[in-house]
Amino acid sequence: MQKLTGSKVLVTGGAGFIGSNLVETLLNQDNYVVCLDNFSTGKRLNIEPFLYHPSFKLIEGDIRNIEDCRKAVENVDYVLHQAALGSVPRSINDPVTSNDVNVGGFLNMLVAARDAGIKRFVYAASSSTYGDHPALPKKEEIIGKPLSPYAITKYVNELYANVFADLYGIETIGLRYFNVFGKRQDPDGAYAAVIPKFIKSLISGESPVINGDGTQSRDFTYVENVVQINQLALLTNNPNAVNTVYNVAFGENTSLNELYHQLITNLSEFRKEIAQITPAFGPPRKGDVLHSLASIDKAKELLGYQPQYSLALGLKEAIRWYYESLA
Repeated sequence: MQKLTGSKVLVTGGAGFIGSNLVETLLNQDNYVVCLDNFSTGKRLNIEPFLYHPSFKLIEGDIRNIEDCRKAVENVDYVLHQAALGSVPRSINDPVTSNDVNVGGFLNMLVAARDAGIKRFVYAASSSTYGDHPALPKKEEIIGKPLSPYAITKYVNELYANVFADLYGIETIGLRYFNVFGKRQDPDGAYAAVIPKFIKSLISGESPVINGDGTQSRDFTYVENVVQINQLALLTNNPNAVNTVYNVAFGENTSLNELYHQLITNLSEFRKEIAQITPAFGPPRKGDVLHSLASIDKAKELLGYQPQYSLALGLKEAIRWYYESLA
């Protein structure tokens, strides 16, 4: 796989789950990395190993502040924009803040990147953009109506990126993430993602709560696949591959019931009694789609994306990390 090296890269939200994995890989490949984060959801612990690295710079700032954005893009070659307020339920509970961060902050970063002459602006888009469109697998050109404020904000990001590419010539690539999981993903809080939340419950000997009947399915995507495609998006020289969006997934969907079975199978290797824990079931969550499955043909064809981690392989890696961190 192609690897970015010798470049200066800004990772917004670099103290977050995905951002810190990007930072780690880029530093290991001899890049200079700037991290912009306000630590509203990111954690200092995630970037602690990098703080004294000679090629790492932390800027504690907020993408809602244009001056922080301008400071962060100084002398940078590329931007990997990961900063956002995630979570559909969070956006339903507080749509104003989600919009301020995800739309206002995104626009600030685009303006700062444009004015600084950034080579390429790669940003985290979302599978939530597909909304209520029922077709599976999801293909980039066909979307439905958004089902949450969060989904609206992520679609607006794509619209802004397209307009900036047309009007100002900045190269943009949007990556529609599908249910990313892996090391450093926060298992705590009301808006924790399902995999780390379930893992923590099971390690603690508690029954995880499945919202709905568990037949709903997702295209779970291990974080190393995400790291791969972010690099490919920065490296591509194909003019047809820029100023567009891509699905980022493995290309297989798994029900929550099947996910639960895989989790207890893996975790019982560490502690046998976990195999006896049964899940609890709660009401379905508002704004959630029933099924999600990505076509990754476009990313394969135009970017050379070849995801290396299936759900099964990714779970083994993630569970080992969580067990060492939480047990």
